[in-house]
Amino acid sequence: MKFLINASYSADGAKGVLKSGGGTARKQATESMINGLGGKMEAYYYVSYCDAYVICELPNAAAAAAIALAIKASGMGSITTTLLLEPEEVDNAARMEVKYRHPGS
Repeated sequence: MKFLINASYSADGAKGVLKSGGGTARKQATESMINGLGGKMEAYYYVSYCDAYVICELPNAAAAAAIALAIKASGMGSITTTLLLEPEEVDNAARMEVKYRHPGS
């Protein structure tokens, strides 16, 4: 499963980035965390919108939740995690029959 992680540092988290020598150290720490859960980091970018975008592959949604819990519990930042779907996965979804009744029908 592929995920996009948007991470934002708290003030203390940003101070930690400065103290540890900058962005490369955080990238390495993030890659180590993802690898430790059986995943693989594909990309790590610093952005002006939040602080970092990480694209990674993880074995399951529980691994993504574990990362989110660990980061939030640290108090050093916030995180949102988005499941990324391949076009073929959307093709499969489009072929599924969904029994849905819209509100008011």
